[in-house]
Amino acid sequence: NAEASVCPWRTEELRSSEGGHHLFCTAASQNITYKELKKLLHSKSKSNFLIDVREPWEILQCGQIPGSLNIPLGEIDQALQMNSEDFKEKYNQDMPSKSDNLVFCCLGGVRSKKALSTALLLGYESARHYPGGWKEWESYEYPEKKK
Repeated sequence: NAEASVCPWRTEELRSSEGGHHLFCTAASQNITYKELKKLLHSKSKSNFLIDVREPWEILQCGQIPGSLNIPLGEIDQALQMNSEDFKEKYNQDMPSKSDNLVFCCLGGVRSKKALSTALLLGYESARHYPGGWKEWESYEYPEKKK
């Protein structure tokens, strides 16, 4: 597998609900770069969802990527399985469908990678994550803060 050979992280094994095993590389196709994310956010498509999986206090303290929806990592599994009315009531936004583009982000890519694994297991095939997270976004968007 050519993709696995270039994977900077270990290949992960996930058990499916049918008892089978799936090996996938968490790099390459499931990562999104700053430029790709910026393009996705500017597209204004209703099928694009950026989900920040940090805790609400972290977002208040640090800031968040404009247009992102906050669903803490501990709620992701439950949130992605809610019915659409409950989701809209809790998060004040339409529920993503399994075919929508989901991008998870956090501070530096660790929690968003876990959220990505959860979403893939739940059947969200177009899910990806932004490994640079808020730290990288902030360095591009607000370089003056680095002084």
